[in-house]
Amino acid sequence: MRNPHATGPAVGFIGVATPGRALGGSQLALAMRIVTVLAILLMMLPAMAAPATYSGEARVANQSEVARANALKTALAEVVIRLSGDPGILARDNVAEAVAKAEKYVLQYSYRRDTAMDTFSGAEKPQLILVAEFDSAAVDRMLGGLGIGEIGNAANIDATPVEKRIWLSGIHSSADYARGIGYLSRQPLVRQSWPIEARGDGILIRVEIAGDFNRWLGLVDQDGVMQVNSASPPVQGIDATLALSP
Repeated sequence: MRNPHATGPAVGFIGVATPGRALGGSQLALAMRIVTVLAILLMMLPAMAAPATYSGEARVANQSEVARANALKTALAEVVIRLSGDPGILARDNVAEAVAKAEKYVLQYSYRRDTAMDTFSGAEKPQLILVAEFDSAAVDRMLGGLGIGEIGNAANIDATPVEKRIWLSGIHSSADYARGIGYLSRQPLVRQSWPIEARGDGILIRVEIAGDFNRWLGLVDQDGVMQVNSASPPVQGIDATLALSP
């Protein structure tokens, strides 16, 4: 019974064992869910505070300085094409010259080992991927100076936002969670994102997208950080299902 003299809302303590009484299965499960939710909320803080970046990828033969320099140019070229929406934009001399200075815009990079199908033998072969994070503000200024910044940012600035729910699977650790949420928070077309439910290896996320939702899904699929499994899943309350790439 609540104390009649108390002020403020009543607070219930769930999942705490009393002397001589062990937690039941349902109580233990509820307690674990509470702990998981609290951990997720704590992990959201650094992800939300991460600086905005544009992600790009490129295959490399090795981790040498020469291979890295060339891969950074390829990764930035991918970003420029994606933002401009023009596959032929690198044919412009001024754009090619700017992309050649990719190291000027990179904030960090890492390597990921992957496999690819050999087109001749059909066998899988290992490959090394460089993953680069570029300073979005610096890239935007570069595009603006080339007269193409408006193309990449128009949807982000002017489009009417739409709210959708996506299911993101492949979350096996706190690092996976931080990578997935951090990626969404850095997307130029994502105004806001809120994790609202966690279950198994996935999380349900509400996102506010500037512009066309399907266009955004296409851009995400090109990035390689997440893969779009379905743009219209037969599940009520979920607008798309995605999987975090390993």
